[in-house]
Amino acid sequence: MNWSGLESLVSGVNKYSTAFGRIWLSMVFVFRVLVFVVAAQRVWGDENKDFVCNTKQPGCTNVCYDHIFPISHIRLWALQLIFVTCPSLMVIAHVKYREGKDRKYVEVHQGSHLYANPGKKRGGLWWTYLLSLIFKAGFDSSFLYILYRIYHGYNLDRLSKCSLSPCPNTVDCFISRPTEKKIFMVFMVVTSAVCILMCILEMIYLIGKRISKMKNVRNENQRVDPTLTESQLSLNKREKTKERQKTTVL
Repeated sequence: MNWSGLESLVSGVNKYSTAFGRIWLSMVFVFRVLVFVVAAQRVWGDENKDFVCNTKQPGCTNVCYDHIFPISHIRLWALQLIFVTCPSLMVIAHVKYREGKDRKYVEVHQGSHLYANPGKKRGGLWWTYLLSLIFKAGFDSSFLYILYRIYHGYNLDRLSKCSLSPCPNTVDCFISRPTEKKIFMVFMVVTSAVCILMCILEMIYLIGKRISKMKNVRNENQRVDPTLTESQLSLNKREKTKERQKTTVL
């Protein structure tokens, strides 16, 4: 798979991201994609070839391998990286939509712009960005849960027992380099957890910033103009004097 093309496409959202978003993007492409392409694929490349069971029964080794490794770690991580990076394309698409809409507005209204900055996280773009963070954190969490459920934890046993048909009895099966594979698996799990944390922190930052802006706007609206109060007081005094004069006449 051409990961460099995906990197160049997704990295376009970097200029619209906060500091947490830039850290997340660096974590994904340096500590996850790069490690996956350079090291993890080579470490897990022999999982099927060097999987050995102490039996010569035809089909037993294949059945046991399918039971112990129902989904390849490499394919699962590749699918995870694709799902995690795709929500960033929502932000890019929304910004491109705003730029096209602003371009048409400029042509019709002779130079005046609809958006001062199409990449500014306001209105619908703010919600799109927040939704992309929820999707990224949700996808990472889901894949971590799937990996945990399939392999009963983030551990690889040196010895696995298998008694499935067509095995004649309970046989012992062994995988190659279990310690090295476990280290890479734990590394990928930890980096995924850090990326989830970055998404949560960025969501808290965006929501907190939005709330503070709303409070500032509300405080500005609640400020009372002193000149306005003086005019209102003078108007009330005039009305009261007029009422007194009317009562005296009557």
